[in-house]
Amino acid sequence: MAGLYDEILIALHGIWNRRWLALAVAWGVCMVGWLGVALIPNSYESKAKVYVQTQSLLEGKIGITPVEAQQDLDRVRQTLASADNLEKVVRGTDLAQTISGPRDIAGKITTLRENIKVVAQLDPNMIEISAASADSGLSDGANAKIAPQIVQKLIDIFQEENLSGDRRETRQSLAFLDQQVATRGKQLAMAEQRRVEFAQRYVGLLPGAGSISQRMDAARVELNNLDSQLMQAQSALSAMNGQLVGTPPTLPGVGAGGGPSALGQAQADLAGMRSRGWTSSHPDVIAAQRQVDALRKQGGGGGGAGGTPNPAYLSIKSMQAERAATVQALQARKNQIQTDLNAMSAKQTEEPGLAAEQEKLDREYEALKAQYDKLISDREEIRLRGDVKSETGSVQFRVIQPPSVPSAPKAPNRPLLLLGVLILGIAAGAGVAFAMGQLKGTFPTAARLERATGLPVIGTITRTRSAADIAHDKQRMKWFAGASGALAGVCLLLIVVEFVQRGMA
Repeated sequence: MAGLYDEILIALHGIWNRRWLALAVAWGVCMVGWLGVALIPNSYESKAKVYVQTQSLLEGKIGITPVEAQQDLDRVRQTLASADNLEKVVRGTDLAQTISGPRDIAGKITTLRENIKVVAQLDPNMIEISAASADSGLSDGANAKIAPQIVQKLIDIFQEENLSGDRRETRQSLAFLDQQVATRGKQLAMAEQRRVEFAQRYVGLLPGAGSISQRMDAARVELNNLDSQLMQAQSALSAMNGQLVGTPPTLPGVGAGGGPSALGQAQADLAGMRSRGWTSSHPDVIAAQRQVDALRKQGGGGGGAGGTPNPAYLSIKSMQAERAATVQALQARKNQIQTDLNAMSAKQTEEPGLAAEQEKLDREYEALKAQYDKLISDREEIRLRGDVKSETGSVQFRVIQPPSVPSAPKAPNRPLLLLGVLILGIAAGAGVAFAMGQLKGTFPTAARLERATGLPVIGTITRTRSAADIAHDKQRMKWFAGASGALAGVCLLLIVVEFVQRGMA
C-alpha cells in the first residue's frame, strides 16, 4: 500500500513539474472543445397528446371490430410521417421561408423525418406527437417558434386522415365495386341466355330441374314408380270386374199395390245420404243418383216383372269406371315420359358431348353468379359501413395536450457540455504531462535508481535555491494560478452566456 502511495506521489510530482505544459494543453483542448459546443445548434422540441377513439354502436353488426379499429389507428401512425405529409408540413409552416427549390424541400423532409416521433401511450387510444427543430440557419427564437408549428400541422393532418380518409376510401371502393358489378352482371346475363337457349333445344324435352343426366335419371325413377302404380291400378280394376260379374244388375221389386214404389225408396235413400253431408262426388251418392235416374226412365218404378235396379251393381259399376280411368291416365303418362326419354337418349347418341356442354354452361353460370352475389354483398356492406361512420361519427378526436412552446432547448445540454470540456481539457493536460515525465530518462527517487541499476545508492544531493529563485518561483506560481483561474472563468462565463441566450430566445 505504501508503494502505491509513493507511486501516486511521484506521478503527481512529475505532473506538477510540467504544470505549464499541462495548462497549455488544457487551454488548447478547452478552446477547441468550447468552439465545437458553440457550433452545435440548439434543438427545440414541442409535444402534444391526442386522443383518438374509433367506435360505433353497430361495430359487431357491420364488421367494424376493435381489431380493425386498432389497425386503422396504426395505419394513420405509420402514414403520418410519409413524404407527402411531411411536404405539407414544410409548406404549411415557417419552414417554407427557408426553401428555394425541390432540393431544399427534400432536405427538409429528411430532417423532419428524423426529428418527428409518433409514440403510442399506455392507453391504446392515446398517442404523443413530438417534433424538434434544430436548423443551424435559423435563430434560437425561430427554431423555438417552428417546433410547435410542426406539431400543430401534424395534428391537422392527423385529423384530416381520420375524418376524411375513410370517406374517400369508401367512395373509391364503391366506385370500383359498381364497375365490377356491372361487368359481372353482363357476363351473368350472357351465361343465362346461353343456358336458356340450350334448355330450349334439349333439356325442355324432360320435366324437372338439373342437368340432362339428372333429368333422365329422374325420368327413369318416375317410370319405375308409374309401373308400380299402373300394376296396382290394373289389379284394382280386375277386382272390380270380378265383383261386377258376380253382382246381379236388378233385384226383385215390390208392386204398386203392395208397398212403396222403387223410385220413392231410391229418392229417400239419396236424401238420407245428402243429409249425412255426403257430396255429389261420393261413390254411393253417385250410384243412388244413377238409380233414381234409371227408375224415372222406367216410368216411376211401380214394380213390374223385371224388378228394381240393384244399388250394389250400380256402385261397383261406377267404381269400375274410376279404376279404368286411372289405368288409362297412368298409361298415358308412362307413354309420354317414355317417348321423351327415348328422344333424349337418341339426341345423346347423336351428340355425345351434350351432357358435357350443359355441365360446362352450368359451371360457368354458377361461378359467375357466386362472384356477382359476393360483389353485391361486399358493396352493400361497404356502403353500410360508410353510412354508419358518417352518421354515427366513428372517430372521436380530441387534443388532450396542445403543442407546447419550448422555453429552453432540449438539446444539446450546453452547460453540461462546457463543464465536460473543461474536465476533459484538465485531464488531457495532466495526461500529456504524465506521459512526458514517463518519456524522460530521469529517476525521481533514489530507490527507483537502485532498482533500475542494481547498484546501491550512497546518497542524494538536495537542490539549493537562492532568494531570487524563490521570488521567481512565487511569481511564476501567481501566473500559473491566474492562467488556471482564467480557464475556469472562461468556462463559467460561457455558461452564463448560454443561460442569457436561453432567456432571450
